[in-house]
Amino acid sequence: MSDTTLLIDTHAHLALGQFDEDRAAAIARAGAAGVARMVEVGFDLPSSRAAIALAEAHPQIFAVVGVQPNHLDGLADGWLDEVRALAAHPKAVAIGEIGLDYHWMKSPPADQERAFRAQLALARALGLPVVIHSREAKDDTLRVLDDAARGQPGVMHSFLGDWAYARACLEVGFLLSLSGPLTFPKSAELHEVARLAPLATLLVETDSPYLTPHPHRGQRNEPARVRLVAEKLAALRGEPLDVVAAAVWANAERVFPRMRG
Repeated sequence: MSDTTLLIDTHAHLALGQFDEDRAAAIARAGAAGVARMVEVGFDLPSSRAAIALAEAHPQIFAVVGVQPNHLDGLADGWLDEVRALAAHPKAVAIGEIGLDYHWMKSPPADQERAFRAQLALARALGLPVVIHSREAKDDTLRVLDDAARGQPGVMHSFLGDWAYARACLEVGFLLSLSGPLTFPKSAELHEVARLAPLATLLVETDSPYLTPHPHRGQRNEPARVRLVAEKLAALRGEPLDVVAAAVWANAERVFPRMRG
């Protein structure tokens, strides 16, 4: 496999219990599939600590630290200070995943927005990009980003939506990260986004162990399968996989400068 086909999974959760039996093997399988870098993403304080630990143990893994909107209950005073301390690690490349989730609604929208804005402000103060979780909250997510993060580098994690929503995210300045649903035959809106968005604005991810791509739906996802997402993206755009992979790699290094070392 040539260097130009090396891939990056920009969003995974390898520290979760689903990988306790074969974490090392999953990391090895990713390497065998050409996935030369992985980004382990926190969603609360314990998973953020675990992301740092994985990044310390594996040179090809980088960490994202933060508190997601479904994990705000029970946070102790000073939680933001811990996120700040974790983000000081040289392999912490972003603050995330942060945002709004109106599907599970585990915290009131006002509380979600306060935590979202606090972490956006922390990322800006630290000069770090952000990784955004948004579920059934498109309008409010865009409102907050437009107000508090315009001009700040960031990624719309596991982007789901139509071209109008994609354009709005791009207009704020954020990249779109495409995941397993891109490979689903009925994902017509995502297919249109993949064709129309500039290649310089796209990333690929697995969200492992979730969002397993076709034809493996129903199975646990893992970083090796980001290759299926990249192949689908290349096919939709009518471009060689090498070209798409090289662009995604460059996009990841641009939005996550610490990844460049």
